[in-house]
Amino acid sequence: MASSSKKKTTFAKMTRENKVRERRLTKQARKDERKRAAAAQPEQAPAGDDHLTDPDQDPVADVEA
Repeated sequence: MASSSKKKTTFAKMTRENKVRERRLTKQARKDERKRAAAAQPEQAPAGDDHLTDPDQDPVADVEA
C-alpha cells in the first residue's frame, strides 16, 4: 500500500528552481532588449553597394566614358 503523505520539497531544490526561473527571466529580458534595439535602428545598406541602389548613376554610361 502506498503512503498517502506528501513528499516535501527541500529548500535546496526550491532555491535551485528559483535560480533557474530568475535566469530564464533575465535571459528573456536581454533578448527582448536586443530585439527593441534592432527595431529602433534604421535599416542601413552595406557599404560599397551604392552603385547598385543609386538611381542617378548609370553603370552603362560609366563603361562607355
